[in-house]
Amino acid sequence: MLAIYEKKTTSLDLYRPLRNYISMFYSEREAQNLEDDLQTVKQYRSDLERQPDPSPTSRRDLLQKYFKALCLIETRFPISPDDDHINSVTFVWYDAFKQKQKASQQNIHLEKAAALFNLGAVYSQIGLSFDRATVEGRRQAIHAFIAAAGAFAYLRDNAATKASVGTSTTVDVSVECVGMLERLMLAQAQECVFENTISKGSTPGVCAKISRQVGLYYEEALAALNVAPLKDHFDKGWTAHVQLKAALFYAEACYWYSLELHEKEEIAEEIARLKSGASTLAEAKKTSKGAAAQLLDAISKLEANINRNLDRAVKENDRVYLMRVPSPSFLPPLPAFSMVKTMPMNEVLDASKEKMFASLVPDSSAKALSRYTEMVDNIIRTQAEKLQQGSELTRVKLKEMDLPDSILSLEGNFSLPTDLKEDVEAVQISQGLAGLEAELQQLMDLRRVNQELLVQTEELLQKEATEDSQFRSQFGTQWTRPQSSTLTKNLQDRLNRFAANLKQAVDSDARIEHSVRDHSALMSILDCQPIESALPSLTRPIMSLDANEDAIVGVLKQSLRQLETLGAQRAGLEDMLKEMKWKDDVLPKLMTYAGSYEDLFRKEIAKYDPICEDIAQNIEGQEQLLLQIQARNEEFSAVFNLQDYKASREKCYKQIQAAIAKYREIKENINEGLKFYVSLLDAITNIKQECSDFVMTRNIQCQEMIEDVQRQMAGLSFQDHKNTGSYSYPAVNQPRQTQRSSSHPPSDPQNGPGPHPQPQTQYFQPPGQSTMPGYAHPPPPYTTPQQPPPYHMRPAPGAPYPPQQVQQPPTNQEYGQPAYPGWRGPYYNAHGQQPGSLARPTYTIPGPYPPPQQGYYEQ
Repeated sequence: MLAIYEKKTTSLDLYRPLRNYISMFYSEREAQNLEDDLQTVKQYRSDLERQPDPSPTSRRDLLQKYFKALCLIETRFPISPDDDHINSVTFVWYDAFKQKQKASQQNIHLEKAAALFNLGAVYSQIGLSFDRATVEGRRQAIHAFIAAAGAFAYLRDNAATKASVGTSTTVDVSVECVGMLERLMLAQAQECVFENTISKGSTPGVCAKISRQVGLYYEEALAALNVAPLKDHFDKGWTAHVQLKAALFYAEACYWYSLELHEKEEIAEEIARLKSGASTLAEAKKTSKGAAAQLLDAISKLEANINRNLDRAVKENDRVYLMRVPSPSFLPPLPAFSMVKTMPMNEVLDASKEKMFASLVPDSSAKALSRYTEMVDNIIRTQAEKLQQGSELTRVKLKEMDLPDSILSLEGNFSLPTDLKEDVEAVQISQGLAGLEAELQQLMDLRRVNQELLVQTEELLQKEATEDSQFRSQFGTQWTRPQSSTLTKNLQDRLNRFAANLKQAVDSDARIEHSVRDHSALMSILDCQPIESALPSLTRPIMSLDANEDAIVGVLKQSLRQLETLGAQRAGLEDMLKEMKWKDDVLPKLMTYAGSYEDLFRKEIAKYDPICEDIAQNIEGQEQLLLQIQARNEEFSAVFNLQDYKASREKCYKQIQAAIAKYREIKENINEGLKFYVSLLDAITNIKQECSDFVMTRNIQCQEMIEDVQRQMAGLSFQDHKNTGSYSYPAVNQPRQTQRSSSHPPSDPQNGPGPHPQPQTQYFQPPGQSTMPGYAHPPPPYTTPQQPPPYHMRPAPGAPYPPQQVQQPPTNQEYGQPAYPGWRGPYYNAHGQQPGSLARPTYTIPGPYPPPQQGYYEQ
């Protein structure tokens, strides 16, 4: 890579001339007060000449400080050959590339330009000093190179033109040279990015885009080096280096792009790209005299890789693909992507916050400058409004005449209005009518899943009720457990509501299907690609008496081109106004002008008169041209029957709008249905889990009761009562009977006084109560230890069976998973209920998913 040497200068004393000016135009006391600022400027200039600390970072900091100081000096000290200015200071700077050439001016802009050039040169040296073999080194080098580009860009935009005034100038600070250096620095920064990309193992497509942008930056720099004034100014080694780099990275882009083409089996273009890269390298090597050996070695390695891949691709094409290889001239440009951009230097070089010489601006000069600025702003504002009004008038008139749309329609280049085209593209991205049908099928699938899950849940309860009835018939009055129907009423009611909701949703789905079928012909226009193919076209008349249609169209198109030229001129005039204001630095004149400020203002404002006259002529020419276009457009409309074409076109627009509206309406209804079914699926899944838990609990109770009844039938009940206390199952709601007399106190205070009354039927062991031998059972596997079964609740006094309590099903049960894996919405994202937390309320489903007022049930 390349680094740039700093410009050299001669010794210069700024201290004495600046101090004398302060003493003369302000006061000796003011000069004494500013002694520190004067000494600082003197030290900056001395360090710039002698370089006491040659390290690039120290030079960078010095140049930034010195440039800010120069900005402050420029606004307070007029340095020029004029008698009443500081005319004893002459800045001398040598060309950085031609050491024998120098510029000598009494112009502070030359000093500022030299400082900015050296700042960019120092940044380039910093970038070259980092080790690019490491990721961190490449990152720091990228930052330094884009900073160098920023310094050269700032020089080009702010000081290069002012520093080139007069005959004593150098090429290195010209607009052309610093623009070339900016491109060169960006090329080297992008090259570091390319090295990073290769080290990370990015895809061939990414490598191709980044390497192509490197080549483009080098090509831009090479183009500037091959024309005046830079053509004969730089050493031939520079030109050879940049030329080889441009060829190298173009070939790199061809190589990496060919790898991507090979993966896609696009062999013909792969061969063409490889041939293009190989020929570019071969041509570049002919002019490689003076280039670095390392660069030539990189070119040779790349050339070998390209030739190897080219031989392979040619063999594959000859044996397998047999594709015709296109000429490189017919290939589209290689894609490029820039990963770097010029660093803005406005904040880095902003001197507005510096306090140096802050006391030197006279109040009268500041007020005069403010007044002059207001006068200039008024001119700029007035002229800008005229230009904007002219552009708006053109836009309105052309829209009224339907131009240039009617001309484009005649040539087959017509297009939909932007907003309508965006709506159509959005529909086409969603696959149009086919997408609606696919979503409708998803709706049907979700409905089926809900129906199947609901049937499964009902079958769970029916099976448990059947088993309960069988045991009740078998054991008769000894089977004292409550009937299933009395315990499942709430669950059955909820299932019935879900079934009713599903039935109503089926009707809604049918209306959607009917709407899709009825309007498929209307919406089919949205599937036309491109959509413009569905629009009517403006055609030439079948019969013509004088056959002058071509002449009419040609004259109208010529007038439109002239109008477009005037519009471009207006944009250029507005830019000229802004640039003129930006360059209008009147402060030095105000600070040294001895006459009336009004005379100076009139003289300075007069330089805006020519551009104001150009604006007036542009507006007048546009008005005349619009009148001509209107007359020619009337003739064009009559010959081509434009009114009928507009009517048919508007009719087609309305048809497309109606199709889009109907598509959106149906899509919204389908989305509402999907939301409904997903929500209902969640609710049915929850109630199925509740039913499963209920059935499991009933099965455990059933087993316990069977064992108890069998013991009673075998005569073991008395022995069990003797050892553990009584435990029997009386009929529901019957009073408790005393089994035997005993002096033992009652074990349960709720049973009242008396020896061993028969306890109330109890199916769950409350927490903290010891388990009775022979009836203990392990907790269900899905519950935590020492926690009641899912439906447990302390029985209320006199209650025949424990009240039902709904509990959130554990998330690890199979019923806790969505029954339709293709649909997982926000309903499945809630956190599972923690063991022991409060039971979640019964899930209720709102009315059918689309309320009538939302249009879901509309036919």
